[in-house]
Amino acid sequence: MMDFINQLLDNSQIPVITAFLLGLLTAVSPCPLATNVTAVAYIARNCMEESEDRGNAQRRVLWSGILYTLGRTLAYTLLGALLIYIIRQGADTFGLQQFISEWGELILGPALIIIGLFMLFGDKLHLPKFSLTPSPSPNGEGSYKGNMGALLLGILFAMAFCPSSGLLYFGMLIPMSAEATAGYLLPLVFAIATALPVLVVAWVLAYSMQSMGKVMGKIAAFQRWFNRLVAVLFIGVGIYYSITML
Repeated sequence: MMDFINQLLDNSQIPVITAFLLGLLTAVSPCPLATNVTAVAYIARNCMEESEDRGNAQRRVLWSGILYTLGRTLAYTLLGALLIYIIRQGADTFGLQQFISEWGELILGPALIIIGLFMLFGDKLHLPKFSLTPSPSPNGEGSYKGNMGALLLGILFAMAFCPSSGLLYFGMLIPMSAEATAGYLLPLVFAIATALPVLVVAWVLAYSMQSMGKVMGKIAAFQRWFNRLVAVLFIGVGIYYSITML
């Protein structure tokens, strides 16, 4: 997959297409791939929580994918706009790039561990009501109002630059964007491409509710174990990033 995208990238002469291919290449790179797998698990968890209410589950899963994509888009686009502006003013962005790369990956590991622990033990703590997943509502409004966790995950995962994603974003996308006429558009295209696998999986899950609901509705205990599995996945990916940094 990466070899195929690299071949297309080598032959691309159009900045918008190049930005899209860079985003896809970022999505399938090892570190970002781990975060995308975690995001897919998070969205699947939403799916399981309302497997019996198929209409609300479809809305919830679709909004999870959309808000996750929006989070990545906001982070990459706003950061890209700032960097492009700085470069076009003739200033050096190395210090800012280094700061974001170091702190983004440094924060991601502990943050994922804390989120996973909240998923496992949050209901046992006497804390104000807080959840990374939306609370169900009869009219389906909770499917997007309470799903801000997906938006926050998108922002968090986008800012966690590992060496491969940092090279593609800072080393290739931003210099190209600073020289292109429609340069401010390119980080937006890049961001959508990085989240595209998660968005596709969310769409597939949403429109598989009918068949999945028949199975999951008969296995009530599966939801509890799946929630724990997702929490462990968050903790595991967090530990992976923490070890990588160390």
